Amino acid sequence: MTTAENSNQIPELDMLRPSRSLMQDAWARLVRNKAAVMGMFIIAFFALIAIFAPLVAPHNPLKINDNMGYLPPAWVKLSGSGTTGNPAFPLGTDTLGRDVMSRVIYGARVSMVVGFVPTTIILLVGTFIGMLAGYTGGKVDNLLMRLTDVIYAFPDLLFFIIVMISLRDTWIGQLLNGLFLLFIALAIVNWVGVARLVRGQVLSLKEKEFVEAARCIGAKDSHIMFKHILPNTLGPLIVSAAFSIPGMIITEAILGYLGIGLRPATDPKAVFVTSWGALLLEGQSAINAQPFMLLVPAVCVALVVLAFTFLGDGLRDALDPRMRGTQ
Repeated sequence: MTTAENSNQIPELDMLRPSRSLMQDAWARLVRNKAAVMGMFIIAFFALIAIFAPLVAPHNPLKINDNMGYLPPAWVKLSGSGTTGNPAFPLGTDTLGRDVMSRVIYGARVSMVVGFVPTTIILLVGTFIGMLAGYTGGKVDNLLMRLTDVIYAFPDLLFFIIVMISLRDTWIGQLLNGLFLLFIALAIVNWVGVARLVRGQVLSLKEKEFVEAARCIGAKDSHIMFKHILPNTLGPLIVSAAFSIPGMIITEAILGYLGIGLRPATDPKAVFVTSWGALLLEGQSAINAQPFMLLVPAVCVALVVLAFTFLGDGLRDALDPRMRGTQ
């Protein structure tokens, strides 16, 4: 077979090759990113730990073992206080004799929920306001963007502290042991970044040919926004969500460390018992007697934050349209 015949067959082979959609192509690039895959495994691991905490935890995290006090990890033969590790408590116990490992496992529930729930609210509110401002334009755009400027100028952490302290003892502060109030506080001031991102995407997309074609055939504005423009903004939104989740987890850890996060649980059947931030606060006061009370939740927070950061980097590269079709 001659070279000319081979070259003539190349287009035919390309036509026979099955085409991949944008999402299939993005997924293929994402799974080739080793750091992103590692991040997905870490996130899945902690998510499963949070879901099946009652089955995984060796003890009830609220069970007080009298006359036990601090115990070092099981592998410690003799600690500085003269106590030895107990195999029944792999990571030791706190000052009340509660199992550290069980409390860390239940703490994963709060951190994972705090990462996903406020981010979902932020995406919904920010996407709606950004699309409305970008597509409508004029006075509506100016009013909404000035509102975002005012909220963006307020210090986030200071706002969280004020809200949590002011409303902590009210009925809304007692819902879900204070998690509901934390969700609202996180969502109120963090949607502005998503709104600005979506507005910029809408401004660049609403003059495109496919949007003009939809207008010409009489499509309603709501149909154009949610059926034509919104799907084309999902890539940046997914990346923004992946980077926003670790910020929520760190904020909860900071508030818990300050003692104004999750309210202490007293019901043995409570779903949300403690958080990694609250465990950091407890471990800080016992760092000399039981350093693993501080070390283990700190490592867990770092692992989850790194995992979402790696995943966000991988999603940013995978969803970049300029890289579509590259190997």
